[in-house]
Amino acid sequence: MRMKSRIIQAEPIEELSAAYMKELRSHNNTRMVYEEINPYAEVYRFREHVYGIYTDNADGGGAPWSYLILGPEKAMLIDTGFGIGNLKGLAETITGGMPLIVVNTHSHRDHAYGNYQFDTVYCHEYAVPYLEQMMNPNVWDFLFDGKGNPIWLEFDPSDIIPYREYQIAGCPDGYCFCLGGDYQVELIFLGGHDAGHAGFLDKKSRILFCGDAFLSMWVMIGGPKPGMPYGEYATVREFSKNLKRLSGRTSEFDSLFPGHFIVDIGNTVVGNMLEACDAVIGNPDCFDYQVMRKGRITKYKSVKGLGALAYTDDGIG
Repeated sequence: MRMKSRIIQAEPIEELSAAYMKELRSHNNTRMVYEEINPYAEVYRFREHVYGIYTDNADGGGAPWSYLILGPEKAMLIDTGFGIGNLKGLAETITGGMPLIVVNTHSHRDHAYGNYQFDTVYCHEYAVPYLEQMMNPNVWDFLFDGKGNPIWLEFDPSDIIPYREYQIAGCPDGYCFCLGGDYQVELIFLGGHDAGHAGFLDKKSRILFCGDAFLSMWVMIGGPKPGMPYGEYATVREFSKNLKRLSGRTSEFDSLFPGHFIVDIGNTVVGNMLEACDAVIGNPDCFDYQVMRKGRITKYKSVKGLGALAYTDDGIG
């Protein structure tokens, strides 16, 4: 079974990540496409109660992962993708109609444009104004050229979910969601890649769902967004502070499941990313290479076990 979408153009993917995704999509025997419900998604069963939902990238970047955790009484959906296809119906099918808690790791469009299918979405409190800024029925216009043709991804435009406003519920660092009994998922503030970036620690499965804080390709930290609050948290310096706290909790999780590319990464990468951050803070010119990206010089510091820490001068903090 193949997905309904087809990539038209995209940024090159780092070779190891590309090889991993090709192998996973070709040979993982849990792969499912629910064509009648959402033909734009592939579903993988990574643990007994943990599912990954893969969709093609719609903006030329990396294809995003969403995750579904099935607790004893409730389920949790982590990130909602671009909003192409019926993610709500897919989640209801997989969970058997369990009550669903929807959360965002951060506010970027490849993780949050599917929010409009749901009544309430939870996030870290610093992500709230960024999600509020996206309450706009024209958010998907960037997908099309002046003639109305898709730019990066071939898909049926009628499969974009209807726009409707939803409630954004901001939560503090350490907030715990109960999925029934003693099954808890904790929100852990990370910052760095986005001012309100958070991870979600599934204590039962010993997995940290880390969004774009740890990636096998590169993690971008570009600094504050003009005119938006909490920008000081979108820096390497603040990311380092949060990684120091997280490194003291690696005994609580074995694996990281990121928002793109390779999944089920060992927890040793937390210390490796912290080491890279501290090296950059100590010497911003310790990068391994640099490129011009979107009109700005972006520097890249390699991270053992991952890809690289990508940063701009105003993203150091």
